[in-house]
Amino acid sequence: MTARIGVVTFPGSLDDRDAQRAVRLAGAEPVALWHRDKDLHQVDAVVLPGGFSYGDYLRCGAISRFSPVMDTIIEQAKAGLPVLGICNGFQVLTESHLLPGAMLRNESLHFVCRDQKLRVENAATAWTTDYTVGQEISVPLKNGEGRFTADARTIDELEAEGRVAFRYLDVNPNGSINDIAGITNAAGNVVGLMPHPEHAVEPLVGTGRTDGLGFFTSILKQLVSS
Repeated sequence: MTARIGVVTFPGSLDDRDAQRAVRLAGAEPVALWHRDKDLHQVDAVVLPGGFSYGDYLRCGAISRFSPVMDTIIEQAKAGLPVLGICNGFQVLTESHLLPGAMLRNESLHFVCRDQKLRVENAATAWTTDYTVGQEISVPLKNGEGRFTADARTIDELEAEGRVAFRYLDVNPNGSINDIAGITNAAGNVVGLMPHPEHAVEPLVGTGRTDGLGFFTSILKQLVSS
């Protein structure tokens, strides 16, 4: 059977269709999930896409965290459901406490949009097995509140436990602590990152690189083998 990967749409999401297309290109079936619907419709994994959910009022992701769909996602993620949060989706994951830390305004106080080089630090999560540790990839990045922060104890734990999944290379675009671009939970089923892998899945689009496709082929292989 074809793996089914849900993509949530919140009011203000703008990369949900891009994420659905990336899922389809990887060989899985994308399933549209609405933020007010608690039913995940038997999906095998979930993507929380980028955008400006609820207009980024209060804090980015702060209102989305209380959407009905998140009640189910939080419960099932704690039970092992693979979840990927991209940009605004990463912010929702921190607000939901599925991942530690928080996002602050970029150090420059400006919105940043650029192709960003990353180094893969953890290739053992549900979303990164098609990469190798130390591999360098390039994917687009676009955010205004992408500066990852956490208290010193949390940062030490993330580093010691190998839970930094991706690190910025060449330039730190937002001032994130330790150049952290993405992290994972202890179980490896929940991953969040600020750059946008769903925008780097087709050779004819953007820079022509497909470095982001590995996220979606990784989860597909994980689901097929489980």
